[in-house]
This record gives sequence, C-alpha cells and structure tokens, in this order.
Amino acid sequence: MVVCGDDGLAHRLAAELRGVYREQVTLVVPPSGRRVRQPVVGRARAASAALRDMVNAAVNRTGNGDATGGTGGLGGSGRELEATEPTEDVLADAGVERATALALVYDDDETNIRAALTARRLNPRLRLVLRLYNRRLGQHIEALLDQSATLASGGGPGSGSGSTTVLSDADTAAPALAATALVGTSKVVETDGLLLRAVERHPPRPGEVADPGLCTLALLSATSNDPAGADGSEDSGEHGPQLLPDAAAVRAATGRGTVALEQVSYSGPPLPSGRAGVPAFGELFSRRLRWSLAGLAACVVALAVALMVVTGDHPLHATYVTLLDLFSINEPAHNKDTGRQILQLLSGFVGLLLLPVLLAAVLEALGTFRSASALRKPPRGLGGHVVLLGLGKIGTRVLTRLREMDIPVVCVEADPEARGMATARRLRVPVVLGDVTQEGVLEAAKIHRAHSLLALTSVDTTNLEAVLYARSVRSRLRVVLRLYDDDFATAVYRTLRAAHPFALTRSRSVTHLAAPSFAGAMMGRQILGAIPVERRVLLFAAVEVAGHPQLEGKTVGEAFRAGAWRVLALEVPDGGRAGGAGAEGARESRLVWELPDTYVLRGSDRVVLAATRRGLAELLGRRVRQQSPG
Repeated sequence: MVVCGDDGLAHRLAAELRGVYREQVTLVVPPSGRRVRQPVVGRARAASAALRDMVNAAVNRTGNGDATGGTGGLGGSGRELEATEPTEDVLADAGVERATALALVYDDDETNIRAALTARRLNPRLRLVLRLYNRRLGQHIEALLDQSATLASGGGPGSGSGSTTVLSDADTAAPALAATALVGTSKVVETDGLLLRAVERHPPRPGEVADPGLCTLALLSATSNDPAGADGSEDSGEHGPQLLPDAAAVRAATGRGTVALEQVSYSGPPLPSGRAGVPAFGELFSRRLRWSLAGLAACVVALAVALMVVTGDHPLHATYVTLLDLFSINEPAHNKDTGRQILQLLSGFVGLLLLPVLLAAVLEALGTFRSASALRKPPRGLGGHVVLLGLGKIGTRVLTRLREMDIPVVCVEADPEARGMATARRLRVPVVLGDVTQEGVLEAAKIHRAHSLLALTSVDTTNLEAVLYARSVRSRLRVVLRLYDDDFATAVYRTLRAAHPFALTRSRSVTHLAAPSFAGAMMGRQILGAIPVERRVLLFAAVEVAGHPQLEGKTVGEAFRAGAWRVLALEVPDGGRAGGAGAEGARESRLVWELPDTYVLRGSDRVVLAATRRGLAELLGRRVRQQSPG
C-alpha cells in the first residue's frame, strides 16, 4: 500500500492500514519544513510517535538493511519517503508499479488528480483512492480512470482489478458532525437515496421494552462521564461500549444505553434556488406591504362591481373604466348621474393611495435584491439555532447538511474570502464576520440563546477557547469540538463533562472519522459511511458475498458475528436484470431491510453490513489468504 499526503489524514491512514489491516505501507510526505503545521497540542504526541518509529526502524535496519529512499521509519511494516510533490519518479520510487493500492490524500485536488493520472499509466491494475473536495469533478475523474484501467487491461470488464474510488473527508465527517448538534440524532450515514440514523437511547425503565429499530448497533459505556476506549481503540473493556452485540447481550445489559439504527427520509422544505442573489417571490415584499396591495386590489374589485351595478355595463368594461378613473386618465363624469360621479371620486382617491404603495414596493424589491447578495445578519429574535464556527471545507459541508435538515444556523468566520462564504450567501444563512476569540463575536451570533455550538475551525486552541467562553455564557449549551489530537480530545472531553455534567459535550476528529473509510476503500471495499460510537467507529460497507466463506452459503443469523460484523440489508434488482455485462449494463437496485435470519446468502448476493474496523479487516484478510495461493 502506498499513501501520499501532506496532512494528518495521510499519517492516520497509514496507521490504520498498518495497525488494523497489517499491511505493508509506504508513506510519501513533504519534507519536514513544508508539511502542514500540526496543532500545538498534537506536536508532542507526533514527536513521541516519530521517535518510536525511528527506534523500530533502527532495529529493523540491523537485520534487513536500510529502506531504499527512506528518510524516516514506519516500524517494521513500511517506510517513509520525503518528496515535495508526487511526481512520476517519486511514485516509481514508492513502488507504485508493484503496489496493490495507492491513496492520494493531498489537500489540493489538482495535485491528487495529476498524481492519479500518472499512477494509472504506471500501473493500470492499481487500485486508486483519491481525496477530492469537488464531488462533480470526482465523478468524472472516477469514470475516466476506470475506463483507462479497463482499456489498458485488455478491454474486458473483469480483465483488471484497477478500480478508482473518490472520497472526501469533508463528506465523510459532515453528517456525523451535523447530527451531533441535533436533538434526538447523534450519528447518520448517507448513501444514494438512503439516510440511516443512529440514535442514542437511554436505558429502558423497568417493564418498558425499548424499540431496537432496524438493529442495535452498540451498548454504550456503563459510565458516560468517563467512557473507556476514548482513544478510539477496538477493545471494549469492562465499562466501554460494546459494538454489535447479540440479542443475549442486549437483554443482559441493564442500566446501559443503546445505539439503535433507524432508516429515515428527509421531508423538510427544499433548498433555496441555486441562483445566487435571486430570492423567492414571497421574500421580495414585506408582510405589511403585501396586505396593503391586497387591500387596494379588493378596493378596485369593489369599485368595478359597484360601477357595473350602477351603469349596467359588462364586467370587463366596468373594470376597464374603473382602472381609467384609478389612474386619473378618464374624462370627468360631470354630465353623468350622481352615482357615477361618486364612484369616479372614490376611484381617484384609491389611485392616490396606490402611488405610495407602488413606490414602497419598488424600494423594498431593490433592497431585497441588494441584501440577497450581501451577508445576512442574525435576526433580532433568533433562538434555538446552531452556531457554526469556521466555513472551511468541513464547515461548508456541515452547513449544507444542517440546512437540508431545515436547522437554523448562524455562522462565524474570520476570513471574508473563506471557501464557504458563497454557500452561506446562496443558502441565505446569517454570518458574523470576526475572530471568534475576540469579545463580542459570539454574542453577535446570539450564543446565549443558541441550542448548540459547532467549533470546526482548523486550530484546536481556537475551538477550545470558543467552547470554554460559550460555556461561561451558557453552562448547558451543547458543544461539539473538532480536535486533531486524540489524547487532547479525551482530556478535554473528560474535563468538560466533569465541569458541566448536565450538558452534552462531544469531541470529534475529521481524520479519525475519515481514515477508516479511506482505508476500507484501499482494501477494495465500498465504504458507505462511518458512525462514531463515543470515540470508536462502526463502518458501513457494501460487500459481495462471493469469496467470503464467513458469508457465502450461510443464513443471515449464522453470518452474524457479535463484535465484528452484522448483515443489515440485501441489494436486489429493481425492475429486472441488467441488459448487458459491460459498464453500460449496470443494473438499478434497491436495498431490502429487515432480512429474516433464515435467508441463505448466495454468492451472487451483495449485502450491506455494519462492521468494526477489525471485523472488516478479518473479512478481507481471510479472502486475501484464500486467493493468495492462486
């Protein structure tokens, strides 16, 4: 396995592949002076890890010699190369021509695409995993690289194993970060046309039967204030969360909360129009002005009806004459009867009232169009909203997710040219420009009336300072922190929970949430998403049953292994089989949930399962060992 990157995701991904999947990993990173600077709180841990790796590498060199081109050790399961960019020479030196998979996780999309094109030319059978923020571009690049691999391998659909998977760390982490800030929802996983929600439920009362939903994913820690395994390890421990428990364990667990899986669909209002600066018609005029226009229209109708009664004219002609009188362009009715004269005077009076209303309508419309292209300010009476700090890659995705759920949001951003400012304007979300560490910025975001705070800037100390200040303003405020370092996150979590036991506190790391998905994709699995359980991770993957002796030929009940994996759904054709065997013969399918335990899994089936990281590694490891002799 080859991993190329310039930030914490590359290191965490390499550690995931080495520690969970036991793979040989070559890590390509920029020189020390050009790497992305880690947060202050994470450098001590990184230095100790680097020292440990150097010691391991020194021990290995005594028997095996130094790694070619390596400038730093990765223990006994790989090597580390330093290169400014992933050029063709660098990729060749990293062993791409002989590698099974390559992950390109640079923060720059162009760098990843350029390196992917080069790697595909060097090794058409290479499994590629790209980190791209631009989702639409990622779809085109994925199709292009897959087509190139197919043609280079002989043109047949099964001639090569070179596949391409495009992932985004922002998309992987955004649903979990957004859901943590909502009432009744803690974690979500999104697939094409499907939204799964993992709900934390309190222990049932005596005599009460808890609803398991689609299934019970986990049993929470016995002591929520000091969760075991907060460092993200898979070992549950005595009081830590128990992942994927069986029915007997769920019945025996008394006094422990559960995480249940539910299938939900979004039923809120649609997103605003994608054309920036064009508000909806109902937002052009204020409510008072709309009522004024409606009143004038009613007066015109009443005058037209009265004129029709008095003169006996046709309704259309009576309306026409009334409008002429309204705009004072009709001849005076001095030779008409008294009723006609009174109606003409009333029409002229209504016309005088119409002039200021029309002027107000024009001014309001112009003001609405001007404010639509500008940043909105938080409304005066706003409350119960989510305060989002940071509009970078992660913050922008979380903002979009919250608005899709129709959650009111107020953003705080120090950079007026940040990536997510255009999205905030398009979604018409209030934004407070300013440094969150400065006094008065959080107050302008109405933090004292907010429901929750999402601190998602790229600096740990900024997030921590904002949370501490927000808690001083409102002690029971729900807070979610984005923290890079796991040890620091655990310490912050425990301290905040001890200081504010009645408030919800969660610490999340984007790389911690994204690395399992990237690692699973490198191993050849279609990872649908990841759900954090305290500080552990459950993976949701689509797996072909063929080639897995733990699944093939067994019933759903027999295939379930507590603490490792569980079959959740079966993919079945929707509307018949495909018309062809090639890429154009892809079938449309749907997922069947609540499978009976007696259903026998066949080799042609494709299932969706929930698995721990080690459970998914075990499924893959047995398959690899089975195929290795051939």
